[in-house]
Amino acid sequence: MNSVSQTLHPEISERRFPEPRAVLELFKPVTWFPPMWAFACGAVSAGVGLGGTGWTRVLVGLVVAGPLVCATSQAVNDWFDRHVDALNEPHRPIPSGRMPGRTGLYVAVVWTMVSLCTALLLGPWGFAATAVALLMAWGYSAPPLRFKQNGWIGNLAVGLSYEGLAWVTGAAVVLGGARPSSTIFLVALLYSLGAHGIMTLNDFKSRLGDLEMGIRSIPAQLGPARSAWVAAWTMLVPQLGVIALLLSRGSTGAGAAVAGLVVLQILMLRRLVSQPDEDRALWYSAFGVPVYVTGMMVTAFAL
Repeated sequence: MNSVSQTLHPEISERRFPEPRAVLELFKPVTWFPPMWAFACGAVSAGVGLGGTGWTRVLVGLVVAGPLVCATSQAVNDWFDRHVDALNEPHRPIPSGRMPGRTGLYVAVVWTMVSLCTALLLGPWGFAATAVALLMAWGYSAPPLRFKQNGWIGNLAVGLSYEGLAWVTGAAVVLGGARPSSTIFLVALLYSLGAHGIMTLNDFKSRLGDLEMGIRSIPAQLGPARSAWVAAWTMLVPQLGVIALLLSRGSTGAGAAVAGLVVLQILMLRRLVSQPDEDRALWYSAFGVPVYVTGMMVTAFAL
């Protein structure tokens, strides 16, 4: 067993196999929604009717985006963050000892292989996007790259993977492997950039542990007040770009709908920046982020 688990829970230091529930907890099903939603948005944005095989490809793509690739990224992150988690969240499966020894690493490797094999069913574009997403997942957490050591780079990697790649993959799968349009690429990029701000809010809860472990997340670098403003502007500006794009295409109704959702976010963000702490960041993640992702689907239908 790793030394972190032995120190925190010596009474279970003899455990050799993980608790079944601990494996599911390691995969964090609650985190699967963003890439699955982005994949669905991409599929809708392609504007192609689906037959029987089309629906099958979409379902396979949703599984790859969430329970496979995203779950893999969570396992990888928890393994390489086990020492930080021992400070911030010692109840997690690895530092708590419920996943002993190097089991967490083995799970991450096996699930990477399962993800790649399943992605073969998605065609060349789907497989390539899955491979890139997995590379980014390992690069985000694992040395020597460890993108998360710098919040500016790490948050961008997550946004591009969870939102952009998933969106483009959904469109490509529905299009039968054809290259999605440049407009789809642009919208996927804009929402990926906005997700950078969402990741900044997510890092509020681990700021103290990040400071102690030398992880330069944005809240650790800038402090809560400035980080709240950075998150706000990072989420809002790309959405303004989406609105401009929709209006330029004549999608006035969709542009107005996204604009209304942005106004609602601004009202909520005012509350965040007035009290920029962990509780408010979690509050906005719970109530403001759903408004953000609603705009994604509105945009997808407009395209």
